[in-house]
Amino acid sequence: MLTRDHQTCKSLSLRAWSTLVPISLLLLGCSTVETQSFNVVQDSNVESAYVAANADFGKYNQLLADDMGIFFPEDSYTPPEDIQRIRQIFRSAFINELEGYAIVDTAGPSTMKVQASLIDLRNNVTPGTLSSLSRQVRDIASNGELVFLMEMRDSDTDAVLARAADSARSPTFATSEVAGTDWSSVEAAAQHWAALFRNFLDQNLSR
Repeated sequence: MLTRDHQTCKSLSLRAWSTLVPISLLLLGCSTVETQSFNVVQDSNVESAYVAANADFGKYNQLLADDMGIFFPEDSYTPPEDIQRIRQIFRSAFINELEGYAIVDTAGPSTMKVQASLIDLRNNVTPGTLSSLSRQVRDIASNGELVFLMEMRDSDTDAVLARAADSARSPTFATSEVAGTDWSSVEAAAQHWAALFRNFLDQNLSR
């Protein structure tokens, strides 16, 4: 079992990527409010997975699908319209994979919030960009890496129930006017990770 500090911050530029690796973190402007423990999931089909020691998945019978979280460095070329299309492709793939689950649009005591997030630090990442990132992001993805995150939370309390990370696919995003986004690679990655998310969800909800 590993333990990390679960923290609340007045403001964070990145909201979807709070510490996957469960270690103690002290962030500028943050105050530790509680300690949360995680168990490492063995024999998972993703590269790393953790489940909260006190997670009770039996109470949930419906899902709240949060918007896709996407992070590119501020100096990344990828245009906003591409990012929006990437988000739509991933959301469609995930919603399709959630067939059989009851999907709702409001929080509740029997509702689990699920979110997928993408952190791309493969291109145009300068030492200054890395040092400006919050510690929690730097603990997840290093320079030159793209990491896909899967997260489950209680929709009422926002307590983390489970997190998983994978980097087996590398979709090609636009890096210049002549090197555009490869949409077939984005769709393939979305389908791959959506299937992993469904499997991770089923494992924890005993489907």
